[in-house]
Amino acid sequence: MSDKKFNVVIAGGGSTYTPGIVKMMLQHTDIFPLESITLYDNDAERQSILGEALEIVIREDAPEIKFSYTTDPEKAFSNKDFCMAHIRVGKYAMRKLDEQIPLKYGVVGQETCGPGGIAYGMRSITGMLEIIDYMDKYSPSCWMLNYSNPAAIVAEACRVLRPNSKVINICDMPVGTRRRMSYIVGKKYEDLDVRYFGLNHFGWWTSVKDIHTGEDYLPKLLEYVSKNGYLTQKAIDTQHMDASWQATHRKAADLMKVEPKFLPNTYLKYYLYPDYVVEHSDINHTRADEVIEGREKTVFDAAKEIVKKGTATGGEFEVDNHAEFIVSLARALAFNTHEIMLCIVENKGSIENFDDDAMVEVPCIVGHNGPEPLSQGKIPNFERGLMYEQVSVEKLVVEAYIEKSYLKLLQAISLSKMVPSVDVAQKILDDLIIANKEFWPELH
Repeated sequence: MSDKKFNVVIAGGGSTYTPGIVKMMLQHTDIFPLESITLYDNDAERQSILGEALEIVIREDAPEIKFSYTTDPEKAFSNKDFCMAHIRVGKYAMRKLDEQIPLKYGVVGQETCGPGGIAYGMRSITGMLEIIDYMDKYSPSCWMLNYSNPAAIVAEACRVLRPNSKVINICDMPVGTRRRMSYIVGKKYEDLDVRYFGLNHFGWWTSVKDIHTGEDYLPKLLEYVSKNGYLTQKAIDTQHMDASWQATHRKAADLMKVEPKFLPNTYLKYYLYPDYVVEHSDINHTRADEVIEGREKTVFDAAKEIVKKGTATGGEFEVDNHAEFIVSLARALAFNTHEIMLCIVENKGSIENFDDDAMVEVPCIVGHNGPEPLSQGKIPNFERGLMYEQVSVEKLVVEAYIEKSYLKLLQAISLSKMVPSVDVAQKILDDLIIANKEFWPELH
């Protein structure tokens, strides 16, 4: 391993995830040495609250690392090796509308799935292209590790609109579920060798083995999840322990009724049980409200407390171990470790009986050249049919964005498995257009 130290910019510096990611990086400087960390956000006021606190954290924990925060793209993106992107265009106010507007018409309201995910995707494309262009202009050799949602639509937009940019789209959801699997079988996360295929927030684990002995854990996991879902006695992470998430983990048991051979991604509940989701949703108190009252308040209160005291010795910020995969990915790219990680990549035959240009989520070997997908062979008709419908939605959204096409976006919402008719799709779309007039291109 070389003596090089890396310069990182976090795009979305005002995100509630930023402190945990910074703390996590500080814990892993032995395997991913840092020269500097820079926060970038277009909301100076929001970012400065976290920036002031993190300046204190780094001064106390790693004073040798240069730290800054800025709203100036040139300062933020110049001389960078990695950009870690987790932006939320429209913030939680728009997320709440993404959830409420579909629910008004009896349709799932969710930030990455269905009409809400489509609305968020239309906003995110503009924000992502902006920061990709900053990166390409000021640090053309920089890698962007994007975990901004909705990752599937963002990945398709990157494929079509920025095909030559060094962007890798990844997601933490499979990481969290794999942690739960490791607890169920009594092993460490890194002990599991997994195989998985699908789209982002839309996939299945086909193999879970001990990476050292080859012992097959899939039968035990299938039996456990079919009875309990992914619920565990142990708190695996803080991000996914809210009541709504616990209900989601529990619902995985029902997902196995329709496919008992594989372990499902929990987000499949929105596609296969949309009536259940709507029935258990409160339009007046959605997931956005839970985050605002929970994580948002906790993180920003902690930041203000650190600044008030002038020290972070009280442990106000938690290490986001759930995001450790981000450091693993950066390290694999930097040091050519050939680690196997789930990434969202162009299919190009990795799923033999699926479109080559579909952005799929599969295990990849990661090194200097980026992710190289492993072959998953052919997949069954049930999964292939579901995936084809959903990937078509994602492609139509990107086409609608590029062409500024009302019709293409109506087609995307109508094709979504959660929407019962074109009439309902049109009502939702018309409301979303009004809500997103500051963010979407004008459709015609």
